[in-house]
Amino acid sequence: MADVTFYLPTDRPYGALSNYFPRAITLDGLAYASSEHAFQAAKARDPAVRAWIMAAPTAILAAAAGDALGETDTVPDWAQAMVPLMRTILRAKFAQHADLGALLLGTGQARLVEVAPQDNSVNRYWSEVNGAGQNILGKLLMEIRGELEACAPRASSDTSRSARKQKRAGYIQRASRRDRR
Repeated sequence: MADVTFYLPTDRPYGALSNYFPRAITLDGLAYASSEHAFQAAKARDPAVRAWIMAAPTAILAAAAGDALGETDTVPDWAQAMVPLMRTILRAKFAQHADLGALLLGTGQARLVEVAPQDNSVNRYWSEVNGAGQNILGKLLMEIRGELEACAPRASSDTSRSARKQKRAGYIQRASRRDRR
């Protein structure tokens, strides 16, 4: 089975898998313009910087601002917190938007790979560059896809739109509580 690759939000047909994809999410009662906005804002120690990142005009600017934060400007223990946080953000994104959840489920069992164009340590961690890298984002997306598959409605009477929405909402709440432990 071929890999499903993505990077830019405009990449067809899987650009919506990108954290740069401009789809709002709500997390802990706060609204973010994209999953990248949520991730990078959480990184900032200073509330004013966090607010600026949340309001950044594009996800790419939010990423640039977050990536430019120095160690003293970043919340303590960021290295330990970032993967569980990204997992929570991705759960919110794909559970809050049925079309995005369907897109993710539609990738079947394909390996998901964020293919970054620039070779640097951040891209080699979250993505792959020229076939090399840890592809943490892709692995998290495959994990979320598995979770969505596990709670996807089967051929039963529980397939109404409102029932599916309630099921996804419960999934987010349970998963978020699990991540915070």
